[in-house]
Amino acid sequence: MSSKTLIAVVGPTAIGKTRLGIELAQHFGTEIISADSRQFFKEMQIGTAVPTREELDTVTHHFIQHISINEPYSVGDFEHDAIAKLDSLYKSHKTVVMVGGSGLYVDAVIKGLDNFPQVDPGLRIQLNKNLENLGLVSLQDELKKRDPNYYEQVDLENPHRVIRALEVSISAGKPYSSFLKQDKPIRNFNAVYVGINAEREVIYDRINQRVDLMMENGLLEEAKALYSFRNLNALQTVGYRELFAHMDGSFDLATAVEEIKKNTRRFAKRQLTWLRKNEQIIWVDYMYDLTTVLNQLQLN
Repeated sequence: MSSKTLIAVVGPTAIGKTRLGIELAQHFGTEIISADSRQFFKEMQIGTAVPTREELDTVTHHFIQHISINEPYSVGDFEHDAIAKLDSLYKSHKTVVMVGGSGLYVDAVIKGLDNFPQVDPGLRIQLNKNLENLGLVSLQDELKKRDPNYYEQVDLENPHRVIRALEVSISAGKPYSSFLKQDKPIRNFNAVYVGINAEREVIYDRINQRVDLMMENGLLEEAKALYSFRNLNALQTVGYRELFAHMDGSFDLATAVEEIKKNTRRFAKRQLTWLRKNEQIIWVDYMYDLTTVLNQLQLN
């Protein structure tokens, strides 16, 4: 058994993963790998809840705002880069902490990615045209027909994820989810998942408060500065998409804010659906005591 350990802090959005990740990193004298795909981009900060300057200065973080929204960066790229970073960190640390709201990205590092069939580029172009002409709901409905299992797991508000699942399902003639149970590479570290959870009302209240705080901190101004890039994949995400719709005249600002809250709550529900399938997760309450968490993890 490897003497190296990766502690993955997971849970729904706004639950307190950053705080627990920092406390664990401080306890073990180590560094943090961010596995939150929304926080990779330099141009996005408020709407992605990037850790504060104080938090970033407390513990060294990796993969926070390290690329531009104009750069293509896939989960495969992240898997490769994160494994390389872990190999480097394990030369001086027995334990590393990973904090992530993106379950796919966390699992890519710990379990490895699946091998998918080649996809006709023309199919992707057609699906993107369908998105533009028919809307996201039409693609969601198609995915539900072709792969109801993955439909229950995927972030349905993310067109990039929905299109990816559809192009694989159509090209292979079988569900995207059927490719998610293949043999995975062997990692040179042990992985421990710790998940933070709370009652649904608590999660929703924390989400609502976070969105209000984001608006107070200038999310609208940030979205305005990014409006010309609104068609990039990086910006097809909750928080920005609703404000872009407001700028396009689809609804007023108050409605846009309520849409952000509603869609973020839906996102949190999907995050938990994904995570609850993982029986390895050690769940702790959002009002955790660090000593209790460490005892549950049973790490020296």
